[in-house]
Amino acid sequence: MSSSKTNSHSKPQPQEGNMALQTHSPSHAHNSNKHGHGVFGDVYTITKDMHADHHNPSFDFQFRLPPLPNFLGSREAREFFSGALAGAMTKAILAPLETIRTRMVVGVGSKNIAGSFVEVIQQQGWQGLWAGNMINMLRIVPTQAIELATFECVKRTMTSLQNKWEEAGDPKLQIGFIDFNLPMSWISPVAVAGAAAGIASTIVCHPLEVLKDRLTVSPEIYPTLGIAIRNIYKDGGVGAFYAGISPTLVGMLPYSTCYYFLYDTMKDSYCQSKNKKTLNRPEMLVLGALAGFTASTISFPLEVARKRLMVGALQGKCPPNMAAALTEVIREEGLKGLYRGWGASCLKVMPSSGITWMFYEAWKDILLVQNGNPF
Repeated sequence: MSSSKTNSHSKPQPQEGNMALQTHSPSHAHNSNKHGHGVFGDVYTITKDMHADHHNPSFDFQFRLPPLPNFLGSREAREFFSGALAGAMTKAILAPLETIRTRMVVGVGSKNIAGSFVEVIQQQGWQGLWAGNMINMLRIVPTQAIELATFECVKRTMTSLQNKWEEAGDPKLQIGFIDFNLPMSWISPVAVAGAAAGIASTIVCHPLEVLKDRLTVSPEIYPTLGIAIRNIYKDGGVGAFYAGISPTLVGMLPYSTCYYFLYDTMKDSYCQSKNKKTLNRPEMLVLGALAGFTASTISFPLEVARKRLMVGALQGKCPPNMAAALTEVIREEGLKGLYRGWGASCLKVMPSSGITWMFYEAWKDILLVQNGNPF
């Protein structure tokens, strides 16, 4: 650096510049806070720090958000917001696969993935692949936010309770003169949290799922969201928006429990085997995809029955319950009918699960770690 540049730093600067130069001096901290940081003062400080670290090999540039507003001050709120962002970004990318999967599961149109793509494009154009995507986005943002935030909160709560029970002794049940110990170590906090996450998101967001399926399967009957809401309410009142809620909960429990349990277990096992604390982004993508694939395969027959119940009224034949729906599928198509659309479902679930976890962990890194709440 030339001497002229060095001397220029020693000359008196405008007030904001002096404030910026003195931010690292304890004796001037009070004055800096009193007068506030000027825009040019902030910029000067940043460029000065970057110049000072230019020759430091450990200097690492990272993207950081400014301090978050007060309503995002709690950890739970930031996890909720991270889940919402992850869900929105994932669905925007994978909406066409969701459209194809829904059509194949309920038996509309072609029976193969490629044929369904061609059929939708021929009938509705490229925009048909995003049919119902507006309601899908409105659905997935609160669903994913509630689901992931509930999972994190219940998992922490259950783990904390187990630790307290271990320290204080397991709960006891007394019947007459006989005492029974109730050990809690066999309960998996991850499995309980996964089940709670599925139940909470389903109860809150089920009406949006019904609307999304109607817009996707029958766009000629329900061309817009407003018309869909009006016609569904006219046909069955508020209860129509909860059509299929029972089979949805029945189907959601095994899927959600397996999904979160598998991801968390695989993540911990992999990190231990590699002697590392966290996964990188490609590893999150792969493990999330594997967890989604396995959980979807286990619970898929229940998903088929659930979809039949939800859209059966549109075709004039709605089974009375889940058992009847499963029986109807087996009678018409055999056991293989229980996995009709499984390929399209995996094509959607695997990237969706992987991308969701990748985005979610990334947003948690930004909103939690970089804003002073390490986890």
